[in-house]
Amino acid sequence: MKFRIVHEIKGRLRVHLFCRQMSMKEADMLQYYLQNQSFIKTVKVYERNQDAAICYTGERQAVLTLLRQFSCEKASIPDHLWENSGREVNRYYKDKIVWKAVLRIFNNLFVPQPVRNMIVLCKSTRYIWKGVRTLSKRKLEVPVLDGTAITVSLLRGDTKAAGSVMFLLGIGEILEEWTHKKSVNDLARSMALNISRAWLLVDGREVLVDTDQIKEGDHVVLRMGNVIPFDGVVVDGDGAVNQASMTGEALPVPKAKGGYVYAGTVLEEGELTICVKESSGSNKYEKIVRMIEESEKLKSSVEGRAEHLADSLVPYTLLGTALVYLLTRNATKALSVLMVDFSCALKLAMPISVLSAIREAGSYQITVKGGKFLEKVSEADTIIFDKTGTLTKAHPTVVEVVPFMEESPDELLRIAACLEEHFPHSMARAVVHAAKEKGLTHEEAHSKVEYIVAHGISSMVDGSKVVIGSYHFIFEDEGCKVPEEMEDKFKALPEEYSHLYLAVEKKLAAVICIEDPLREEAAQVVSSLREAGFTKIVMMTGDSERTAASIAARVGVDEYYSEVLPEDKADFVKKEREAGRKVIMVGDGINDSPALSLADVGIAISDGAQIAREIADITVEADHLSGLVTLRAISSGLLKRIQKNYVQIIGINSGLILFGVMGLIQPTTSAMVHNASTLMIGVNSMKNLVK
Repeated sequence: MKFRIVHEIKGRLRVHLFCRQMSMKEADMLQYYLQNQSFIKTVKVYERNQDAAICYTGERQAVLTLLRQFSCEKASIPDHLWENSGREVNRYYKDKIVWKAVLRIFNNLFVPQPVRNMIVLCKSTRYIWKGVRTLSKRKLEVPVLDGTAITVSLLRGDTKAAGSVMFLLGIGEILEEWTHKKSVNDLARSMALNISRAWLLVDGREVLVDTDQIKEGDHVVLRMGNVIPFDGVVVDGDGAVNQASMTGEALPVPKAKGGYVYAGTVLEEGELTICVKESSGSNKYEKIVRMIEESEKLKSSVEGRAEHLADSLVPYTLLGTALVYLLTRNATKALSVLMVDFSCALKLAMPISVLSAIREAGSYQITVKGGKFLEKVSEADTIIFDKTGTLTKAHPTVVEVVPFMEESPDELLRIAACLEEHFPHSMARAVVHAAKEKGLTHEEAHSKVEYIVAHGISSMVDGSKVVIGSYHFIFEDEGCKVPEEMEDKFKALPEEYSHLYLAVEKKLAAVICIEDPLREEAAQVVSSLREAGFTKIVMMTGDSERTAASIAARVGVDEYYSEVLPEDKADFVKKEREAGRKVIMVGDGINDSPALSLADVGIAISDGAQIAREIADITVEADHLSGLVTLRAISSGLLKRIQKNYVQIIGINSGLILFGVMGLIQPTTSAMVHNASTLMIGVNSMKNLVK
């Protein structure tokens, strides 16, 4: 692709692209293409003027080469990404606001006054009728105030003031609708499926294939912890499905043969084989959008309080208008009170502030599923970390396979990978990756795989029972033994690594030593969170006391708990909340999901288990834990901004009422200043909270 560099500083380029008029799909293609490169930090493509702003690390030449190689004809993008990217929504509402402003300027400059009066009169009927309907329901809410202000202005012959009020109300309606639509779309995209592969049943064997190869009528095998990738009918197995993201049901729903399952729901227990009924990704997205639009999940309590305050001020505004008129017998002064509408600014500034904060969080690869969760993050005083994949790196590696039987280490690793590839956990991925690195193929030679959360896996391989998992699972639950002649070898296992135990027919077969290094930033992040106001920082892990104590000391947490089960984490969260503490849970695995559900805010690591990401309220980028510190700063900044908005709105509008009553300003001037201040506060609410 041909381009020209418009502006350049170190680490940032702005380029103009030479092509025919760029479509929104082509803009999304370019953005997707660039964002998938490791050295590209952020990209913003402006399809209207065919520019792209690119922030990068490393060599400038690599970015230029990347741009030269790009071609819209050759590039591709997953359908659900460009269809639901939000670019079209943003353009629609931007254009709507611009055209509304242009039309108003045109009317004021070129349309004759009699015609303008007729236009204002026609437009006013909608607001007046809305106010009458609200009043007929015996409610004194904002539509009554809006209708009264417009009616009084028209009765006084002041069509200019009535037009100004309706113009601002129209802008407010567009911004409110845009806020809601964008929030819904952002949330739906964050919840949309990101499943690239699934287990397809072919002639009685399970084959791992790309999801785009699966078509209607195929049979797909699902296991505990999997997000269901397609709508389908259960043809075999029993399980319990968490449908909260689709239907709002709090408890998992039992599913058996003949039951229907929905794409995007989570299999919490059991194993199912489904016959695929709908394989379209957009099907799931559309259902999520409908579900969110019918719920109040997005709304934070500060937004709710703003709406309630706006409505509760209406009677006082009407009463104040009446009192001023009775005391002064001056309709102009009374109208000055009526023209100053606290509710307009309150209802406009708060949603914009919340939306802006969610957008800003997104720029740091933090996905927030609703404004109320930002509010809860700012109020939290306790944060609980899972260890593996959270405080430690999300990519543990196999260091050594120590055999305890005659089979070779590679053969034992092959058996372990054959079982572990079915389950989404960082330790399992480490085993599968190690087998792949060694070129070990592992055909499906086992029977049904049973997964016991936070313990391990059990199956039959070539007629022998094989189990793999934690020390507790292998030796205490399963009663496996270390061969007598291998006792010394077992005691000499390196202590600096995490251990995964493999046993065949109740005899230890191998110990897989896995390096699970601590994140470099973990200690600094914990210290920063403490400075940010967290009074209790806890680490919980299923690892041994020795490993847990070592990590806890290096990270600097206040408390740690070792050898815990999923129910232990959930019980701890419950007790902390019952004690009056506001709790955040941070985790990445299937075993963290009960605690994530119970916490005030559940935060999942982006490359963790699918069930964790689905259940969590917020997802943070896996590469660096500093996103948690940024999240706290954004949420605290949001609350401060909202308080500042309250002060400004009350202060400015109270001053306007006072000046109007004193006769220092006219109602039209009062309305103009009120409108300008509302827009100013709204624009200021869009600014970033974190530098």
